[in-house]
Amino acid sequence: MSKSKTLSKNSIIWRFAILVVLIVALVFGVQGVQIVRQYISRASSEPANITVNTKVVIGPLPRPWRYLAQGGEDADWRIQPINNQVKALNPEYIRIDHIYDFYDIVKGTPGNISFDFSKFDVILTDILATGAKPYISLSYMPPAISSGDIVATPQNYADWQLVVQRTIEHVSGTRGISDVYYEVWNEPDLFGGWKAYGSKNYLQLYGAAAQGAQNARVSQPFKIGGPATTALYKNWFDALLTYVTENNLRLDFFSWHRYSNDLDQYRKDMFEVQSWIQKYPQYQPTLEFHITEWGHDSKNHAGYDSAFGAAHTVAGAIEMIGVIDKAFVFEIQDGKDPSGQAYWGRWGMLTHREFGSQIKPRYKGMQLLESLGYERLQLLGKGTYVKAVAARKSETVFQVLLANYDPWAKNIENVPITFQNVTPGSYRVTKTYLSRAKEISTLPTTELGLQVMVPMNPSEVVLVEVEQL
Repeated sequence: MSKSKTLSKNSIIWRFAILVVLIVALVFGVQGVQIVRQYISRASSEPANITVNTKVVIGPLPRPWRYLAQGGEDADWRIQPINNQVKALNPEYIRIDHIYDFYDIVKGTPGNISFDFSKFDVILTDILATGAKPYISLSYMPPAISSGDIVATPQNYADWQLVVQRTIEHVSGTRGISDVYYEVWNEPDLFGGWKAYGSKNYLQLYGAAAQGAQNARVSQPFKIGGPATTALYKNWFDALLTYVTENNLRLDFFSWHRYSNDLDQYRKDMFEVQSWIQKYPQYQPTLEFHITEWGHDSKNHAGYDSAFGAAHTVAGAIEMIGVIDKAFVFEIQDGKDPSGQAYWGRWGMLTHREFGSQIKPRYKGMQLLESLGYERLQLLGKGTYVKAVAARKSETVFQVLLANYDPWAKNIENVPITFQNVTPGSYRVTKTYLSRAKEISTLPTTELGLQVMVPMNPSEVVLVEVEQL
């Protein structure tokens, strides 16, 4: 049979298959549409075929995963009991929220307030003990000055301004902690229903906070920004940038959250916000962009307890390299399940303390990321589902970290890796798998270099390390 006839036959088969899945979509509605998308995506996927040039060092390996966040799970939550586990991840910043309703900082009544930072100092000390610095979400409204609950407006904005001023003076002044980030609120579009207009206006909330920051007398540099919305929204970006420009206010960073199964979304976010800022040239050189919470689902999801979450986290971190400077993995530790289960799809990398603070697969994935060397090597041939990054740990040790992330957790591949420009000879090959035992073997080089095959099950993460013998 000729090649042209073969192609024609394959085309007919392909069209017939598409017709079948379209009929399924019509019959089964939304579920059918999802089936169609899955079928087309998987049918058009490209397998990975990795090549690593061991002589081409791109530069230092960025580590966007060194940023951790903890949500409002428990007012008594401490890092100290899990200090060793957290410290082992070498976090640069740890983000916390709920500081005003958890730590009883503000006392008194509107117009007559005082401050007590003793409880807050405990968590600050915990953060510093891990080697990280605090990234503080200025939330929620202190009950002493609120017009309602903890997500309501203050009775008067002068009190809110003073609260922010005194907080910054304590942390960046009295405590002498340098380079702290202060983020105005946490998910204002969700927690409190704030908008960038109207009577409950986030711009007014931010404006008073920025004024408080300007009034603060401190000994250490710090940064202030926001809004930490539930996703990246252009209307919020334009509103905040216009507001701070017109009012000559400080804005050092713009932040948002992103929970998505689509790894491309993180890059899309960054490319979009980089295009939006072109309208504001005065902020373009210095404004930072942060994703201050990220994961595969904003709700409880079983994947957070399994290899699925680890594959998403590692693959997502790999895709952020060189694109996003700070992306805060959410979160460090589970809250307590009301029904008493140890594993309940919560976001933590560790189980609740009552269940022994057991490490989950996402934590192990973070460990593999952190085990990478500090020099990034040229890597080509990532696939649709298998993402990878290469590093040089020493002159004779080269690494590739691979993550097989498929949103449907079905992809299976046998991934070839070719290490080019290696010294001829024998190499020890160590494969450290997330979900199974480590494998160690010895392989010789060929005329093509050093060739390694890596079988990968769905949601597998594996670190391949080769060392010349």
